[in-house]
Amino acid sequence: MRKNNIVLVGGGSTWTPGILKAMTTHLDDFALNRVVLYDINEERQEVIGDFAKILFKEEAPEVEVVYTTDKEVAYSDVDFVFCQMRTGGFDMREKDEKIPLSLGVVGQETCGPGGFAYGLRSIRDMVEMVKDVRRLSPDAWILNYTNPAAIVALALDKIFPEEDRILNICDQPVNLLRSYSKLIDHDVNKLEPVYFGLNHFGWFTNIYDETGKDRAPELKDIILQGGFRPVDAEQRDQSWLDTYAMVEDMLTDFPDYLPNTYLQYYLYPEYKLSTSDPERTRTDEVREGREKKVFAECRRIVENGTARDSKVVHNDAHGDMMVEVAASIANNLRKTFVVMVRNDGIVSNLPEDSMVEVAASLGANGPAPYAVGHIDTFYKGLIENQYAFEKLTVEAYMEESYGKALQALTLNRTVGDAKKARKVLDALIEANAAYWPELK
Repeated sequence: MRKNNIVLVGGGSTWTPGILKAMTTHLDDFALNRVVLYDINEERQEVIGDFAKILFKEEAPEVEVVYTTDKEVAYSDVDFVFCQMRTGGFDMREKDEKIPLSLGVVGQETCGPGGFAYGLRSIRDMVEMVKDVRRLSPDAWILNYTNPAAIVALALDKIFPEEDRILNICDQPVNLLRSYSKLIDHDVNKLEPVYFGLNHFGWFTNIYDETGKDRAPELKDIILQGGFRPVDAEQRDQSWLDTYAMVEDMLTDFPDYLPNTYLQYYLYPEYKLSTSDPERTRTDEVREGREKKVFAECRRIVENGTARDSKVVHNDAHGDMMVEVAASIANNLRKTFVVMVRNDGIVSNLPEDSMVEVAASLGANGPAPYAVGHIDTFYKGLIENQYAFEKLTVEAYMEESYGKALQALTLNRTVGDAKKARKVLDALIEANAAYWPELK
């Protein structure tokens, strides 16, 4: 089996330990030669990088581990790029959430104005990353799960239309599948999903087990009768428990399909706004929780010189998914994953150039998506509205257009009012002066 060279962009992230651990546990189906962690924040990178060296020394000593802030080192001679950058860090995420809330609009990092702001920041760095990778490793696969993935995926597709080795993916469908599998006490690896929508804006229509039985009706009944909690509920912050609980509400109102949790922001924006604290958002929760815990644990591991008793991994579904996706490509396994691809008729009554999120077989030549066909009016209307927002956001970036930015926010279901949209946009422009193009 070929041994792969990997670079993990955003190596100083709190999600990195989970991905590294997944790499060591999947060596039988995804062999490694070198793992490079790359981040522009040297301080964060050093802490996670030193943990990585100890982890691999103990669990996979044959793998070379490097951490760097030099992109020439990071992107040279790599087979796979795992990309999880966060332009602006937590300081900007806090503004993404709190500025909209201060103006009476939903504040969330990937949905609504927060996702809009984060998207406009992310595009520039993502484009630069793709160009750097192609200069130094022309044939590398770029596996992108940088948020907001819907806007990033669409921008990359517009800017690099001939690219066939960029794959945009998200772990929330996997997280949901794991939680579903627990509800019905079934092996998640034996469940086959049918899914359609946009990223953070989709539905499971069917979930088949290995006998061909659709377990979706059973899952709906269980959730409607007893609620819904994530499979790793004991590790989750309260905001995530509240998020999963909203699935019962969505199924009560719209029982056709099992919804992605993020749909709550678009279906119930007034309720989500009424239950949000403008002074304490998800950013504060992460800083006080996962951020402190992960870095404290990594420092403890480095100080003790061993990772054997480590409790640093958070959400193993995230790391497992990334490595399993890479393994399916590297070894042409053609396993099924929910991924983002250009529509091109997959959903027959949606725009051809939209970046839909659907189930696909994934092999050496990339994703082979499964056709969805025609979708009903309610779902088509929701998706077309959201896609128009995403497309206008990307066009606002590419054309440096204030007008299109205003159109985008006015259309977004979490805003829905042009006067609100203008106030939010002007505040976000001021906050993002160092990151956005100048909108004229």
